[in-house]
Amino acid sequence: QVQLVESGGGLVEPGGSLRLSCVASGFPFNIYGMTWVRQAPGKGIEWISRISGDGKSVDYADSVKGRFTISRDNAKNTVYLQMNSLQIEDTAVYYCTRASDLRTRGQGTQVTVSS
Repeated sequence: QVQLVESGGGLVEPGGSLRLSCVASGFPFNIYGMTWVRQAPGKGIEWISRISGDGKSVDYADSVKGRFTISRDNAKNTVYLQMNSLQIEDTAVYYCTRASDLRTRGQGTQVTVSS
């Protein structure tokens, strides 16, 4: 049974930073790519980043490129999202998924960027 638990969200001022974590269980973590997506209030799901199973290949949406960094620790079954230079537009619930399967996302973690 796939389980993903996101954490690390919170309230931060514009320009601030947060690091999100997603702990995975129930599947062989190291062979799956992982994805971060987000959903802002009243909007649809937005894909923001993905990382390959070995961590060697990453990709980002234009909206976060240069500000966000995805990484993973396969020994800890955890994928991270380091978010710097946060903007008000980054306010959303953030989810991780196994590969691009939205059905696997966890409960999410709320990120609020506000002054």
